[in-house]
Amino acid sequence: MPIMASVLEDPTLERHFKGHKDAVTCTDFSPNRKQLASGSVDKTLMIWNLAPKARAFRFVGHQDAITGLQFSPSGNLVATSSKDRTVRLWTPSIKAESTVFKAHTAAVRSVAFSHDGQRLVTASDDKSVKVWSVQRQCFVNSLSQHTNWVRCARFSPDGRLIASCGDDRTVRLWDTSTKHCINCFTDYGGSETFVDFNPSGTCIASSGADSSLKIWDLRTNKLIQHYQVHRAGINSFSFHPSNNYLISGSSDSTVKILDLLEGRLIYTLHGHKGAVITVAFSRAGDLFASGGADGQVLMWRTNFDTKSYQDVLQKHSRRSTPDPPPHVTDIHPRGPHLHHPQPTAIQISPTVADTQSSDPHVIELGEAVHSTTLSNGRTHFMPTQAAANSPHSNGLPPHHISRSRVEGWMGDESAGRAGVTAGSQTGAGSRGRGRREEEEGERGQTHPLEVLSGHPSSLDSTLRHIVQQLDILTQTVSVLEERLTLTEDKLKECLVHQSQILNDVRSSEGSRRTESEDTDGSPVHFT
Repeated sequence: MPIMASVLEDPTLERHFKGHKDAVTCTDFSPNRKQLASGSVDKTLMIWNLAPKARAFRFVGHQDAITGLQFSPSGNLVATSSKDRTVRLWTPSIKAESTVFKAHTAAVRSVAFSHDGQRLVTASDDKSVKVWSVQRQCFVNSLSQHTNWVRCARFSPDGRLIASCGDDRTVRLWDTSTKHCINCFTDYGGSETFVDFNPSGTCIASSGADSSLKIWDLRTNKLIQHYQVHRAGINSFSFHPSNNYLISGSSDSTVKILDLLEGRLIYTLHGHKGAVITVAFSRAGDLFASGGADGQVLMWRTNFDTKSYQDVLQKHSRRSTPDPPPHVTDIHPRGPHLHHPQPTAIQISPTVADTQSSDPHVIELGEAVHSTTLSNGRTHFMPTQAAANSPHSNGLPPHHISRSRVEGWMGDESAGRAGVTAGSQTGAGSRGRGRREEEEGERGQTHPLEVLSGHPSSLDSTLRHIVQQLDILTQTVSVLEERLTLTEDKLKECLVHQSQILNDVRSSEGSRRTESEDTDGSPVHFT
């Protein structure tokens, strides 16, 4: 029976979703676990209903690849970022209303809500991080100290900090109240692709094109864990709500699951043909999704989080090794820990068929012809149902997924090649394979490409001068945007104040008229 128990704790493939016509770049679960959203290089947002045989919605509006998405904490909005330089707020229903935010001057790489749902943070190739107000639907301020493209930005759980990372090989920490950069982590060997806070807000993790994943303790500003388990760049990762696990997706075609308390790799999942670009846990942690260059979205049941972690913590309290590796729960780690892959990693080949349904009925929702331009560069679109009665409305038309444009989505860099062969066996036979695979992974680490310039030195200096001027222009635009926002707020206050004055004047005039009428109509007595 212990064999059966161990099998039940393994993650299992529960469903797959096919509907995108190109690489899937981002995924997120709705807070109520009834929907799964995915964005793609094919410029569309898909909302998948998790109930069996429920219809799916395809939202059309972006003019270029969607690079990031997230449900709001309430679940009534979905924010998307795109290479078309815009951010959109969607209503995830058949109404499909969307509001467009425009302030970035280059591709927007990520978007995320604050945990109270009142603000958005975006990262862009214009080297800036921007904060937006969801309620007022306007740009608020820019954070501009990165010296190259910014790949990702996230709010801390309490909303007081923002973490960002980019191609300048740094991870920056910002104070949202002062808008100043309060810390900068620079110990990286390549472009940083993804960054996020753990659910408790005590640590930040970042992944890079050098296939490394690092976790920093914000209380001590020290590196406490360093994993090198993938054979190619890591594109995305996600913390489990318990803080105890982390999943990562890589260009080596695998999804890996790390036990952060044990400090080791516990699962390697195969299923995607090509790079895995996005991974995401559900809010409860019982499900997680992965999407990749093959245009598929795979939904997995976690299972391994069902073990009571009280038992795990008791086991850790009885550790007798003289120098155990640093743990996320350690306040004073002994130093950086380079993770050595464990030989007991279990390989899973997802040969399980979709247990829920075949490809769902998809309703396409597009923009209406009429649009209204709002202040601050926002455009509000009222949608129309584009293809509910089309010949393909009863299912998706058969299509051939051509060679993915993942390279273009990832900034014209190579997305890496699949380095791990799918179909490896589980059980005792897989342990040796897992050990060999990880040893090969250590030997076959990929490194960021270095571009060797053959231009004369005079041309190089001219190009550097142009880049400096562009940086100055970007900062000037950011300042102008902030002043424009302040001016707009002051005008709104003036208008409100004027309307109050008018109301007071009208009410005073009305009271005077009433008094005069009372005086004229009263009897006059003579003596």
